[in-house]
This record gives sequence, C-alpha cells and structure tokens, in this order.
Amino acid sequence: MSLLTQLRQQNPVVLTVANMVTPADVANGLNVLGASPIMSKAVEEAEDMVKLAQAVTINLGTVDAGQRKEMLAVLDAAEKYHVPAVFDPVACAASRYRQETAAELLNTYRFACIRGNAGEIAALAGCDWQSRGIDAGSGTGDLTAIAKKCAAKYQTVVAMTGESDIITDGQELVEIPFGSPLFAVHVGTGDMFSSIIAAFVALGGSPLDAAASACEVFALCGQIAAKEAQTPSRWYELFLDKLYQASDDLLASWKKELQKEEER
Repeated sequence: MSLLTQLRQQNPVVLTVANMVTPADVANGLNVLGASPIMSKAVEEAEDMVKLAQAVTINLGTVDAGQRKEMLAVLDAAEKYHVPAVFDPVACAASRYRQETAAELLNTYRFACIRGNAGEIAALAGCDWQSRGIDAGSGTGDLTAIAKKCAAKYQTVVAMTGESDIITDGQELVEIPFGSPLFAVHVGTGDMFSSIIAAFVALGGSPLDAAASACEVFALCGQIAAKEAQTPSRWYELFLDKLYQASDDLLASWKKELQKEEER
C-alpha cells in the first residue's frame, strides 16, 4: 500500500503552529490531500492539541514572543506523547531573533524532518549563502553537501526544496525533479508543503521515505498543474485540484509524461 493511500485511509491530524500569512493555504492543502488540519495560538491548549494530533509542524514565519512560548509548549508535549514534529525555518537567517529561536528549537528538540529552501538549509548548516528573506537567494556551494551537513548536524531528515528537491538523512539521498517556478510565485506553498510532509511522517514509517513520498506527490501535482495554467492564480487552483485527484495510477502517469518531455 502506498503512503498516499495510507494517508487517506488514516486521515492523520496535523497540528500546525502556523505563521499569520498562510494558515488557509496550509489547511486547504492538507484537507484536499486527505489529512486533517488543526491550528492553535493558545499556549494553554498546547498539550490537548498535541494529544489530538498524529504530527506537528512548527513554522517560524511570523514568530513573536507569544508564539515562541507556544512552540516550546507544543514541542514539550510532542516529546511527552511521542508525536513527530517537522520544522519549517522560514527566513531563519533574516534576523538575530529568528536565528536564536531556530537554534533554541533545534538544539532542544528532535525533529523528524526540517523542510526549507536552499538559503534556509544553508543557514542552519552554517554554510555561506546569500539568502533574501523568504527567497532561496544564491550561493556557489554544493546543494547536496549542504543538505547532508544540515541533516548530520541535527540528526534528522532534511528536505531541501527547489528546482529539484533533495531529501537526505545525512547518508542516504533521494532527489525528486519536477519542481515548478510557480511554487515560488504563490506565497504559502512552502508552508503547506512542510505540513504535508508532517502528514506523511504521521503514518509512522521512515521519515526519509515519508519526506520523499511527500516531495514526489507535491512536485508532480505542481508540475502537471503548471502544464495547464501559466498564471499564478489559475495554477494554484489547479494545483489544489491535482492534490485532491492524485492517486497512485495518476501519479505514475504524470511522472511518465514529464520524464518523456525531459528526454525530448
């Protein structure tokens, strides 16, 4: 049974400590794929929410002092109840406050996966890179080596997303092509993706396999949607449709179609 089929059968609840820009994107993406989204801002209910969930996502996007306390409370409860967590280090190099918060979380808690773009993963790995806010920025380092270094540093799986997604636990490596530039145009797809990875991690298997499966589903749906629409708003609608429609047979068909186009 594929992980996508398992996800739809189990309908895992994913608790996201979200940023204020993209909660609707995250909730809709999880919902159309077959998971069950829930979000919370109250420290007082953190433990109850974690007990309800099968996975947790921590998003650094609009962190403030109140949300930082909530993140700590959620992660304390996640450790207590053995609920896996995924970290999205949005723009972690943009300010000292973000750097300190990311360092506190990563040095205190064990994450099943870190999902970020090249600039964010390079910053966490301590590699030289010119990042620009939420954008990946630019650099000359080897992306595979940077992803592996970050994974080894924090003893976790890293999913570095971009034109090709790189997924590694520091030793094994999976590369998923089919990235579309339109992912970067719609703010919120990265946040959605981190929570979708958490939904796959919630199934209880290998975090590396979970992240790789999530990457393939996400990338294929986005690329096929891009073939049908080139404008951001229309693409996003179609992308959600593809996530909803995705099946093992359709994914295999889409993958074959895209591979044939690359060979031409």
